[in-house]
Amino acid sequence: MKNFNVVKNQKIAFIIVAVVLVVGIASFLIRGFNIDIDFSGGTEIQVNLGREVTQDICDEINEIIASHEQLGQNYVSSTTQSGADANVAIIRTGSSELTNEQQDALISALESQYGFNREEVDLQITSVSPSIGSGLKKTALLSVLIATALMLVYISFRFKVASGIAAVLCLVHDLFVMLTACSLLQIPINANIIAAFLTILGYSINATIVVFDRARENLKRSGDEKSFGEIMDVSVRQTLSRSINTTLTTLFPIGMIYIMGVDSIRNFALPLIVGIVAGLFSSVCLSGPLWVMLDKAFGKKKDKSKDGRKADKRLSSAE
Repeated sequence: MKNFNVVKNQKIAFIIVAVVLVVGIASFLIRGFNIDIDFSGGTEIQVNLGREVTQDICDEINEIIASHEQLGQNYVSSTTQSGADANVAIIRTGSSELTNEQQDALISALESQYGFNREEVDLQITSVSPSIGSGLKKTALLSVLIATALMLVYISFRFKVASGIAAVLCLVHDLFVMLTACSLLQIPINANIIAAFLTILGYSINATIVVFDRARENLKRSGDEKSFGEIMDVSVRQTLSRSINTTLTTLFPIGMIYIMGVDSIRNFALPLIVGIVAGLFSSVCLSGPLWVMLDKAFGKKKDKSKDGRKADKRLSSAE
């Protein structure tokens, strides 16, 4: 990895980020998000129909709900097949809860259509009021913003403002990649996904700090021989094997959880896998170049190779 220079080849990383950005925005506009009842409110019914739930059956169930006299058009529904059992249909109804009478009427209609007995099949019903869903959504968003803000403060204090902004931009990148995956694959956005987001925030910032810590150590030792960009390239190379090994070690158990887990666990594990890979990319390929760029933009650090002065005073004062 002697020729691995992320700062010198930063355009490649920025092109990749630009492509991801375009794909993500396009997916947000075209496919949107699969907002689960945790945030949207409504009722979710999981029922074993005793037969494979095909797309035709999903459309048929939606039509039953739309034409039912006790439900009708006021309850926008979506029906999907459970990933854990192909015979299980997952029915979600809009942003309004079904009353007990409406739930009973819907299940009776499904019994009549598909010939199962509710007493003999697995039947799960979950309801969340729109007000609770809205409150959960605000709390989830607030928790992500607070976590990101606190990390910015910590990194800025531990190093400097330029590195803090660079680290936060990397976190934004990781979350954007996770959101893009959720949109493309229509992974339900619920409380589990927010937990995955917060997990990746901590994981990614730790990987970035490792690179920044090594860069600061190398700045102290380098004297006037190398520019800040060259020092950053060296620092990334020195921490590369550690970053890759940590990522692989983390991916292995999460990958096994995804392979062997039930549908709800997979919906949690998959965004984690995407976030971990995105975190590796951002900490190795983005964090260093961003710090160098922001440092030049702030005009508080000059290239040591040009002016012959030690440029690590700003970093050493943060200790």
